[in-house]
Amino acid sequence: MFSFYTVSVVPEIPDRISRLKEIANNFWFSWYEPAQDLFSRLDKDLWEEVYHNPVKFLIKVKTDILENAVHDREYLKLYGQVIDKFDRYMSGDTWFSNRYPEYAGQPVAYFSAEFGLHESHPIYSGGLGLLAGDHCKSASDLGVPLVAVGLLYRQGYFTQRINRDGWQEAEYPFQNYHQMPMKPVTQENGEDLTVSVELPGRRVYARVWKVIIGKVNLYLMDTDVSGNSNEDRNITGQLYGGCRDTRISQEIILGIGGVRALRAMGISPYMWHINEGHAAFLCLERIREKVGAGVRPDVAIEAVKSNTLFTTHTPVPAGHDTFSAEMIDYYLGYYQHQLGMSREDFTRLGWDEDRRAFNMTVLALKLSDFKNGVSRLHGQISRSMFRRLYGSVPAEEVPIEYVTNGVHTKTWMAPQIKDLIKKHVGSNWINNLNDPEVWGKIDAIPDEALWFTHLQLKNKLVNFARDHLRAQRIRNFEPRDRVAEVDGYLNPEALTIGFARRFATYKRALIIFRDLERLADLVNNPEKPIQIIFAGKAHPADRPGQELIKRVVDISNIDAFRGKIVFLENYDINVARYLVRGVDIWLNNPRRPQEASGTSGMKAAINGVVNFSVLDGWWPEAYNGKNGFAIGEERDYPGEEMQDRNDGFSLYSILENEIIPRYFSGGDGVPRSWVEYMKNSIKSVGLHFSTDRMVREYTEKYYVPAMARGQYFRRDGFAAAEKIESYKNFLRENWHQVSIYDVGNGHGTLRKAGENFVINSTVRLGSIQNHNVSVEIVYGGVEGDNLNNIKTIPMSLVEQMEEGIFHYRGNMTLPQGAVGYTVRVRPASPDLAHRFDLPLIAWAGFN
Repeated sequence: MFSFYTVSVVPEIPDRISRLKEIANNFWFSWYEPAQDLFSRLDKDLWEEVYHNPVKFLIKVKTDILENAVHDREYLKLYGQVIDKFDRYMSGDTWFSNRYPEYAGQPVAYFSAEFGLHESHPIYSGGLGLLAGDHCKSASDLGVPLVAVGLLYRQGYFTQRINRDGWQEAEYPFQNYHQMPMKPVTQENGEDLTVSVELPGRRVYARVWKVIIGKVNLYLMDTDVSGNSNEDRNITGQLYGGCRDTRISQEIILGIGGVRALRAMGISPYMWHINEGHAAFLCLERIREKVGAGVRPDVAIEAVKSNTLFTTHTPVPAGHDTFSAEMIDYYLGYYQHQLGMSREDFTRLGWDEDRRAFNMTVLALKLSDFKNGVSRLHGQISRSMFRRLYGSVPAEEVPIEYVTNGVHTKTWMAPQIKDLIKKHVGSNWINNLNDPEVWGKIDAIPDEALWFTHLQLKNKLVNFARDHLRAQRIRNFEPRDRVAEVDGYLNPEALTIGFARRFATYKRALIIFRDLERLADLVNNPEKPIQIIFAGKAHPADRPGQELIKRVVDISNIDAFRGKIVFLENYDINVARYLVRGVDIWLNNPRRPQEASGTSGMKAAINGVVNFSVLDGWWPEAYNGKNGFAIGEERDYPGEEMQDRNDGFSLYSILENEIIPRYFSGGDGVPRSWVEYMKNSIKSVGLHFSTDRMVREYTEKYYVPAMARGQYFRRDGFAAAEKIESYKNFLRENWHQVSIYDVGNGHGTLRKAGENFVINSTVRLGSIQNHNVSVEIVYGGVEGDNLNNIKTIPMSLVEQMEEGIFHYRGNMTLPQGAVGYTVRVRPASPDLAHRFDLPLIAWAGFN
């Protein structure tokens, strides 16, 4: 036997179409379908074989095909149109440049553990990653100067296979980075850029890769490099894989290494956005930099907080990463010295007393002046969940706001639907997604046109699902008759329900199976049949989630459900694309209120698919009674079984009495009352739940204010940071002196609504100056021992009664009904990020 060498020989792209390589290496192609056509028209079979990966396509396409394209007028015409569109996109004016010209070139750093951009780049697991990818795409559309940072996983999340017995099997194929749309970042000497972080007993190196998303650059770090041990090369092996040591190592590389990567490239962000707690260590690295430059640790903390935003996505306590104090000592003990902190002070930055652990979410909350959840309901849940960090601050005043998630319309809306809107609404509608008039014109689309377009997409889904199932059975060496029967699976005329999401137990995938006999009658109704398509992955370590998948597959093989209930393996962006465009109903039934937001239903809705969902996450904000259906009630239940039973009853009742009759109501082949729901779905969700709206909201509400605040805090050697740190420290040390002697009113008994009610109060401040606090009336509705719908009225200083004791007075117009009121004292400074940035309150007695 002899040895030999191999070399990859790639075709040379003719000069006339040489910019195909540029298009292939920019994820702009993923949301502009004509750019994808540039590749599929050359070789459709190869395009499918490489799973729509344009870089791999250009490596494998035959030279003669490229040469023939140069002589194909139609192809050259398309090529010219795409290149022109691309150049205008990359160089044109943007919303951000027109609205905030003073912040041009001031980067926003966006850190996330995962990014879902396209099926050709499988380094995402689900909603968090897809949201991050869509965020970057809309930032590019709007011209927001965003730079994203993440990790590059050699084996991605995992590839899901369903075996012959119906069990999920996880495969971990290695990604060939050089055949993906990205490039390694190089230094001036041509060598790959690497950064390093300290892990116990050694230094670990990470190579930096650049991914281009329109105008946005995403930088990913990869530890699979020479110089690292085999163990360390595997740190970035799998997304959400490995043990706790792997997880904390990944998060150190993401947060600390990510900051160092930006610095090494000369990128100096003006504000920092932490997308979920995985990246919170970036704050520690930024504090370390400032301490190293001579800034006191407490001042450095205030400076870092001033331009940091933290977005939490998890309403379930167990979903927040925690590490033991011993583990933090082991991995970050050296940091305590570099930060100039004691062990106790360092641990306190992220200590969660309730869980007796170092909590990454707590760390992010404490080191960010700006904080938000991802839906209105999730903001409320987060305020209650983390109230414990804010002393006696009422839950509704905890400084965690919300920006409801959205989806990138250009990516997720089917091109057929886009063309339909373009024809009947206007050619520039896609660039005016925030304009209510644009979406109001959806009604101008003829019912027949929308319905038959939907049927085309539904047929595409049915054919895709059959191909998917056929390939699965062939791979599993199933009998020939089992393979052949797939050709008759799924009825294009049946009401088709889609359920596709992560298979976690709280998402209750089996709730529609609570009455199998009743369900069998529905799927086998010859006149009004329904069918269900399932898809989704369970984490490889989540046995209960895997058992849910097994149960769905088992039920799909029961004779009554065969071909009418199916499970599609390996749910990813490509599978999702067919599902959200082709089903009739998007089913979502998590156990409320455990869904932070959810975005799959938004993707479905903009394609005219009607949501059928529990009022959780984003759906309470979207549901209006005419654009979808609501399962169950917005209420708390004493137990899970009661909630499941009630929601199951509601699901069947609405399905049988409202959805099925409405869907099959068309006498002329067009179910017009159903199409009305489809139009309302597109209109309402398209306007309010796009990442175009979301990124604008982030920019206006957080990015620009954080940039301005950060600049102010950096000025004159961090003078403002030092001032606010001294202010906070003084108030913490002296707040015990603050008390409220009495609360009285000067007009006797209450009489009627609208009456002017005068409240007097005597306040003791001790050594605290009165201009450093705010004294205010607090009132609201009475609910047990609490106030709700809290409102405040500032009180005025009447006189200083003696040293440190003051008389205040305020006027309240009495609202109707039972009103609870009291008086409180809180810190007040124009330099505070929020009224409870320093959560100190002195309350009077409840009246």
